[in-house]
Amino acid sequence: MGHTIFGKKLATVAVGSALALAQLAGAPQASRAAELAQPSTAPSGLATIQGQPARPTPHAKTQQEYEDYNAAYGTNGGQAAEKAASDFDAKYPDSELRGYLYSKAMHEYQMENNSGKMLAMSTKVLALDPDNSVALVLTATILADSLRDDDIDRQEKISQIRKFGHHALETVDASFVPPAGASPQQIGAYKNTVRSMAFAAIGMMELKNKDDAGAEKDLKSAADLNSIQPDPLVWYHLALAQHGQKKYSEALASIDRALQNTGSNPDLAALARDEKELLLKATKPSPASMEPPPPGKTPE
Repeated sequence: MGHTIFGKKLATVAVGSALALAQLAGAPQASRAAELAQPSTAPSGLATIQGQPARPTPHAKTQQEYEDYNAAYGTNGGQAAEKAASDFDAKYPDSELRGYLYSKAMHEYQMENNSGKMLAMSTKVLALDPDNSVALVLTATILADSLRDDDIDRQEKISQIRKFGHHALETVDASFVPPAGASPQQIGAYKNTVRSMAFAAIGMMELKNKDDAGAEKDLKSAADLNSIQPDPLVWYHLALAQHGQKKYSEALASIDRALQNTGSNPDLAALARDEKELLLKATKPSPASMEPPPPGKTPE
């Protein structure tokens, strides 16, 4: 669950539970799949999100494409959904609907907690739709989670995390496709979840890159945007960033927020309890020659 990087015990992001992709993946819900994919000889109309024009509504060009799309969209399981998307892509290389099928495969792999395949599918989505905010934020999250000190391509990963995370923030208003029947309040909450994950990915990268001040700033933004369902991983990493700057009272408050929301995640709860113990030790009077223990690392 955790690993020590730069003296800090970092929790591994549970990508499989990070987003409710059934709502956020950008693929039409089953009830809307047929509606959106219906053949149309007229130019695609513009969808409207909270009164703002969004991207054109996709349509199949023929009845056969429409039927094949719906059959592919109904496929469940990551491997099967990926094959269905790939087969449809090969048969209809110019279809407006290909990205939706790769998004569906991305969601299926997310349900299976298969981050490697999620990354592969999000890459497919972004090749077709570079502004897809969910694929952008998932890519940034997976790359940040996998970032290691000894990565040969470490600097490239860091650049990509920044690029994808910031682009998700730039595009979420225009590119996000809400689920059918979503209220304005729900749409706002979904968008804030995307924004929160973007800031969290950037903040985790900064934490691993020894930029505690930058990490604190971005992780605070992530936490503030997700106040309805607080993410204990965000609060845990925020505590580490604050601990690294010797902001002990702030770090204790953050670790308490993490502990309040660990729920059924015993590994993260154990890391958070260890971090709180270190923070409490750091706040106790000690001889002048003794340095406070570093965050996430038990002193010998």
